[in-house]
Amino acid sequence: MTRMTGDETRTAASAAARTPSASVLPEHPGAPARAWRKRLLVVGIVLAALNLRPAITSFGALLEEVRDGLGMSGSVAGLLTSLPALCFAVFGVTAPRLARRFGPGAVVCAGMAAIATGLLVRPFVGSTAAFLLTSGLALAGIAVSNVLMPVIVKRWFPDRVGSMTGLYSMALALGTASAAAVTVPVTNALGGDWQAGLAVWAALAAAAVLPWLPFVRERGATSGKGAPKPPQRDGQAQGESAGQAPVLRITRSRTAWALAVFFGLQATAAYITMGWMAQIFRDAGVPAGRAGLLLAVTMVMGVPLAFVIPRLAARLPRQGPIVLALGVSGLIGYAGLYFAPAAGAWAWAVLLGVANCAFPLALTMVGMRARTGGGVAQLSAFAQSTGYLLSIPGPLLVGVLYQHSGGWGLPIALMAGLLVPQMIVGVLAGRDRTVEDEAAG
Repeated sequence: MTRMTGDETRTAASAAARTPSASVLPEHPGAPARAWRKRLLVVGIVLAALNLRPAITSFGALLEEVRDGLGMSGSVAGLLTSLPALCFAVFGVTAPRLARRFGPGAVVCAGMAAIATGLLVRPFVGSTAAFLLTSGLALAGIAVSNVLMPVIVKRWFPDRVGSMTGLYSMALALGTASAAAVTVPVTNALGGDWQAGLAVWAALAAAAVLPWLPFVRERGATSGKGAPKPPQRDGQAQGESAGQAPVLRITRSRTAWALAVFFGLQATAAYITMGWMAQIFRDAGVPAGRAGLLLAVTMVMGVPLAFVIPRLAARLPRQGPIVLALGVSGLIGYAGLYFAPAAGAWAWAVLLGVANCAFPLALTMVGMRARTGGGVAQLSAFAQSTGYLLSIPGPLLVGVLYQHSGGWGLPIALMAGLLVPQMIVGVLAGRDRTVEDEAAG
């Protein structure tokens, strides 16, 4: 018998078990949903994804200018590079609850507005503390949107989870790379004003608010008026048909823990890269504009690979080989960054970009390690909130090591060392099993 892909298998099971409370999202507003609404939602997903990283990579490209302008120490700069993980852990866990209360469209729309406001205000506040607070506002908007995007894709496009996840991941990588590549040239075009160079990214976030406005008034099925109730399937548990989806004891699942740690370690590597890699190249003698372009090369590797990796992962019963391939690429890239940062800069940027594609792989495994929509939502919230919490110390520690050692040897050794446990837990998370079975057992 022909084997279905992981996405197709779990999508079919998810559709059979889905109930209004099994997900934070409402049912489609019509049956069937209007085509124009789906097209508008695709635009909204792409624009939202484009805005989920520029707040971080634009800052990384101008880190030296921001430090000089605000009188910021290396340790405080390390705190700023750890701030995304902190905000994602703290605010990301609130996303499902907010979506149930206000509707996912309203939450994502508010998230885009928070990003726009934070990015517009933070360059002009004049102090490190206020810069941290306004950055936190933008990152809070990113955090809630981060958690809801994969669930929105699974809910609205159950028959195209792989392709929509790939599109979303490609847009995210494109936004990340664009901010890294053009922030320095735009700043130079604006007379070298780093404040204006950071603030321009607020315009992209403001544009992302618009396609979500038609979805703001939608609520969950329990509170929405006129929203059709989904038909119940034969064989559904009595509790489920009454609207009481079972809550998994997710912490009993070894796979959930492995995926959370894998998510945390890949996030650690990603935020260290986004926050510090341009500075590593600049300290090695690479001009600022080229250093930003090298960071962009690292980020843009995620554009094609974010489309390829989820599809390949969905076809494999175990994702361990992909985890190991990405880890080896990162080890080679860090070795080159240590021994010849300027001479082989382009090669190291490409290899580290390949390694950073553990993010779309982690998102894909979230969908593959649970059978139901409710399981995916719970696993996504647990893996992302726990993972981002675990990733907080990494970028901060890099800043401390850099300041006190006076060089990049120890920080790069730390980055390479973290790849080893990342590969181990990634192999464990990639085993062919589901959290529902483990939680029940």
